[in-house]
Amino acid sequence: MIASVSGVVKATTLNSAVIEVGGVGLQVSLPARFAASLTVGTHCEVFTTLVVREDSLTLFGFDRASSRDFFELLQTVSGIGPKVAQSALSIYEPEELASAIASENSAALERIPGLGKKGAQRTVLELKEKVNDLTLTTKSGKGAKSHWRTQLQSALIGLGFTARDAEATIDGVASDLGIKIDETDISTLLKLALQSRGRG
Repeated sequence: MIASVSGVVKATTLNSAVIEVGGVGLQVSLPARFAASLTVGTHCEVFTTLVVREDSLTLFGFDRASSRDFFELLQTVSGIGPKVAQSALSIYEPEELASAIASENSAALERIPGLGKKGAQRTVLELKEKVNDLTLTTKSGKGAKSHWRTQLQSALIGLGFTARDAEATIDGVASDLGIKIDETDISTLLKLALQSRGRG
């Protein structure tokens, strides 16, 4: 298996990039949020997995190993293929998916393109026990994202925010509060997030 590639970004699209490795340009299929973060001409490291089909070889890439591992875990669910698994990681971080599955939040999972209501229920049923055993690390390697952040994002998404808007709003609140963020209760954080959104 090709576990990772490291090289210069030669081109990007909405959900892929060409990474030049040793003079060879590798086309890597990426979650949309990761693809959007890459800049042509810069160096990057991508954690990868090769999906082999009768008529194709597709290299899927992720910003960290835990995202790749979750991509592979999602495909153990009957009915979920690489495209749906990639869509899941385009709108949610692995920690958010694990939280939604562990808390049986099917509504959050139903927002994943191509999954649907039955697929969401099946994902919870088949992965609930498995996600509890996962060790998810952030890009900085300091462990899963703070519990308040996961709670706040779930609340905002429940109020109709997109995952991207929720994340941006949370970043704004975190920036305003600084180190006091971990001392603030979730109801206050939600109020601040909605006020921040109103100002925006």
